[in-house]
Amino acid sequence: MNEYKPEGSLIKTAKNYEYISSKAGLERALEKQAIIEAPVVLCDHNFDLHVELGGGIKGLIPREEVEYSPDGDGVKDIAILTRVGKSVCFKVIGFKSTSRGDSIAILSRRSAQRECVDNYLNTLLPGDIIPAKVTHLESFGAFVDIGCGRISLLSIDCISVSRISHPSARLAVGELIYTAVKCIDEKGRIFVSGRELLGTWEENAAMFSEGQTVRGIVRSVESYGIFVELTPNLAGLAEYRDGIYAGQTAAVYIKSIIPDKMKIKLILIDTDEASGTPTPLTYFIDPEKHRHIDSWRYSPISSSKIIETIF
Repeated sequence: MNEYKPEGSLIKTAKNYEYISSKAGLERALEKQAIIEAPVVLCDHNFDLHVELGGGIKGLIPREEVEYSPDGDGVKDIAILTRVGKSVCFKVIGFKSTSRGDSIAILSRRSAQRECVDNYLNTLLPGDIIPAKVTHLESFGAFVDIGCGRISLLSIDCISVSRISHPSARLAVGELIYTAVKCIDEKGRIFVSGRELLGTWEENAAMFSEGQTVRGIVRSVESYGIFVELTPNLAGLAEYRDGIYAGQTAAVYIKSIIPDKMKIKLILIDTDEASGTPTPLTYFIDPEKHRHIDSWRYSPISSSKIIETIF
């Protein structure tokens, strides 16, 4: 995989510790222009970020070095404040001494991000499979770090085929996931998708057999029936019943599996309270071996309804 990982990926590595634990290490990082990480402990009144380093050395990211902006727009205050308490990446760009003789390492997150953009993000193409880290969730989707704190949008309809009411049903802040580059707009902004990595209808349906009773999650209740998710990319329909609501876990009997109609008919056996914890995602593509896909067809060949993605 690429060397420009989401922030937080380097913090516990031996090489990173070697760089940040002493002034000599930080000087080597400066010489090699290495990208390293450490946690932000304070944002002062100037909106400069104070970083926790080793060996009694203080680190400072000046406001103008907090974030790289290709279009030249200034960094917003909230983007600086929300770095406090989190690990950030940066390059060492120099040192200065205080009046008391203390050494302060001057750091630049902007420089690290610019290198990431120039050497990695600008080389990506639609269909490339990349790691990402969930940074925050909104009703319309998840924002994910795709390298050195650079943020991309994973819209709610691209998280999975099975519909969800909110990204928190599928993802958690801080979670490491894999995504495919969906598109890149005229401003160079990258948008990603996840459902193409979670298996086709047939791949998911092959995990189940008629006559089984399995666990599912109620995703929606309609007048004509209840949609129960069996996997993130597979849902079936059970008959309507009063008192059922979205989010409940359910025991369902698989009555029939019909590939040409992409339908799974279920009988609802019982329900329980929602677990509240997203089910870990299962990838049907090994991101370490397959780093690009040109297209993906969800629907079976026998189905007249075509659901596919052309990158």
